[in-house]
Amino acid sequence: MSVVLVIIVFVLFLTLCIYVHEWGHFVAAKRAGVAVEEFGLGFPPRILSIKRGKTVYSVNALPFGAFVKTAGGDDPSVPGSLASKGAWARLGIYAAGPLVNFLLAFILLSIFLLLPVGVIVGDGLMVHSVVENSAAQLAGIQPGDIILKVNDQPVHKWGDIQEIIDASEEGQEIPVLLQRNGMLTTTTVKPEFDPALQRRVIGVLLCWNRVSSVDDESPAFNAGLRAGDTILSVSKQAIYDSDSLSRALYSGQGNETSVVLLRGREAISISLPRNGEESLRGVEIQWVQGVRLEERRLPVWRAFYLSGSYIIHLPALVIETLPLIKESPDMALVGPIGAGQLAVEAVRSFGFANILFMASIISLGIGIFNLIPVPPLDGGGALVAIIEGFRRGRRLSIHAVRLAHGIGTALLVTLMIVVTFSDVLRLISGEGFGL
Repeated sequence: MSVVLVIIVFVLFLTLCIYVHEWGHFVAAKRAGVAVEEFGLGFPPRILSIKRGKTVYSVNALPFGAFVKTAGGDDPSVPGSLASKGAWARLGIYAAGPLVNFLLAFILLSIFLLLPVGVIVGDGLMVHSVVENSAAQLAGIQPGDIILKVNDQPVHKWGDIQEIIDASEEGQEIPVLLQRNGMLTTTTVKPEFDPALQRRVIGVLLCWNRVSSVDDESPAFNAGLRAGDTILSVSKQAIYDSDSLSRALYSGQGNETSVVLLRGREAISISLPRNGEESLRGVEIQWVQGVRLEERRLPVWRAFYLSGSYIIHLPALVIETLPLIKESPDMALVGPIGAGQLAVEAVRSFGFANILFMASIISLGIGIFNLIPVPPLDGGGALVAIIEGFRRGRRLSIHAVRLAHGIGTALLVTLMIVVTFSDVLRLISGEGFGL
């Protein structure tokens, strides 16, 4: 996928997110009776315009932005000005922009979730490793076992086992049908609650393959491959069967092939000599039978539910990630340049459809950022309106409001300069987000 094309699409979505934000303010202001002098797409100089009623609708030369110009500015004595409206009316106008961003994010995320996706399925799931003192270990489940059924229900893809556990009664012992060394065996497990994961689990890590032996004199052994490892990817291509492994070994460029392994509960990287299947000479690999890539779609109701659930729980996710700002501020705080770089990496790693996911995140980010209660952001205006609302309409000092706007603007400009500098420095240094 062309980087230029990804950047162009990213810029179009970013512009759309900004346009709908201002459109939300515009519609809310009109409905509240505010005199809107101009609704502009982009910033001057003006290219073309048309006047309808008392409002000029313009298209401007600088496309990255939009604006709503109301009569009177912050002077409440001007009839029809935003400042002349009641506190709760102003609150609604300030909130409209972010709310439209949330709606756009919901639509984009729902569309993304409705797209067909490739799902890896197989005739069972292989156990890569077993957590010590877990229900699985107590039941005698071993690495290399293939779980065929749980609670008499066949399992074919990652997530099936968890869904069956979630549907079972707490404290219930669940039968598990295993295939071990070609023989069938049955055991029972009693799922236990994991406080870290906040769900009941049996304590297994799943995979599609497992290295059963490695010749001590083979190139793979010298590169670091060991028995018990799972091959996750080769040349950044996911490995799920022998055919996908063969294709990946013959792809890529250079003298070495990058390989990502799962060892225990840790992902590690090694480099093999680029020599096709000869790179894995002396390596025996155990595979799950019948593994294939199937195209599946979510039901519409499920896509809407997941999209809404993600947006509703986003504030909690943001709070959980706040420590990242302290540990890695250059990764946690990004501006348009950093977001563009992240979009390119996401598309390269997960496909072009992920540009929709990135666009929904951008729209959410714009909405949340504008709700920060700092003037001149929407959240700052909303805070002033709320304070005045509880003061039964008594206005705050215009001098104090303007001072807050000045200080807030200075802080935001400083933040934007720092974030942009960090984004540019990341690009120059060749660093990425690790996708």
